[in-house]
Amino acid sequence: MSTLEDKILGEKLHYYCSSSSEDEGNDSGDSDKESDDVKYTNDTAQYIAPSYLEWHGTSSNTGPKGVIKDWQRYKQLEAEKQESQEKERLQLINKLSLTCRSALDEEKEKLNETDPELANLLTDEFLLEYQKQRMKEMLAKTEKLCFGRVIDLENTDQFLQAIDGEDKSVIVIVHIYEDNVSGCEAMNGCLISLAEEYPYIKFCKILGSIAGLSKQFKKFGVPTLLVYKNGQVIGNFIHVTDHLGIDFYSSDVEAFLIEHGILADKNCIPLIVLKNENRTSDSE
Repeated sequence: MSTLEDKILGEKLHYYCSSSSEDEGNDSGDSDKESDDVKYTNDTAQYIAPSYLEWHGTSSNTGPKGVIKDWQRYKQLEAEKQESQEKERLQLINKLSLTCRSALDEEKEKLNETDPELANLLTDEFLLEYQKQRMKEMLAKTEKLCFGRVIDLENTDQFLQAIDGEDKSVIVIVHIYEDNVSGCEAMNGCLISLAEEYPYIKFCKILGSIAGLSKQFKKFGVPTLLVYKNGQVIGNFIHVTDHLGIDFYSSDVEAFLIEHGILADKNCIPLIVLKNENRTSDSE
């Protein structure tokens, strides 16, 4: 049974040391097995607890501070793991990504290496300024070569001057007609409409008798369309009513000239050019 002394000391009976010789003999054999955590002074057993500051191991029975410290360490390891995974993912993306470099980009890079001054000149700002300057020059030239009406030629000198004295880039369309021949009046009306739509084309008309044509030609050859450029004939369409009939419209004449390559198809002309042409015709 526990004695009062055992309860006070809070130890089991086998930790109790007696002063009798019998107990000394028993205790001498167990002295080597004595725990490091229990020390005795004088004749009285005294328990000295180990210092917590000297503990360097791990224990599952940690306190609140230990739990917080372990949790912080766990979060730190998780963050480092996520960062490492993110770096690996980015490296894999860069490795698998395809480069979309065009031949123009490669030429620019080569030009930067070989001739950096020329590369600076060919920047977007330089090209844009060059385009603006060229557009101004083209508009100025277009304004000088803008007609927008059918020119009535009264003699052969005017006929020759209208062809030979014109700019090399201008297309000249001359309508040879007679007053009493079917189709000639309709052609004159169609050319008036086309002259407004194509102001850069020079449309003219002249009577067959003034041009010095024979009676046979005036009877069976008109209406005739002669097309010149740079003083050379590029189109010769005799008795156009054989192709268009007697009753036709400006759209029919336009389609006929486009088909033979005299007029440019508006569907193939850039929109900016059409806007500039319309602006020029409005100013006239």
